[in-house]
Amino acid sequence: MDTPIYKIVPRPLWREAEAKGRFEGAPVDLKDGYIHFSTGAQVRETAERHFSGEDDLLLLAIDADALGDALKWERSRGGQLFPHLYGPLPLDRVLWAEDLPLAPDGHHTFPASVR
Repeated sequence: MDTPIYKIVPRPLWREAEAKGRFEGAPVDLKDGYIHFSTGAQVRETAERHFSGEDDLLLLAIDADALGDALKWERSRGGQLFPHLYGPLPLDRVLWAEDLPLAPDGHHTFPASVR
């Protein structure tokens, strides 16, 4: 499927992951039993639905192909296939982490590379 995949993470949570050497997930991920990701086509809607108005966020790009069999593509919102990681995210699978700032209109500003 698509590579890279994306994860929106509050900056303090990502700093904890960097200190641990792995990302175990946000509270919703821990509750659901897997780490939620989005494709480039899905991530803007994910930001609107789950992070509306939130600041101090990072957008992570992850090499989906490098996650192996722990990454499952499962139906979710609107019947779309979403990437779900069953297990912690090794930090060496993260291609980059960039600020995800709020624009004056209240929507997040995504890097141009995210399509």
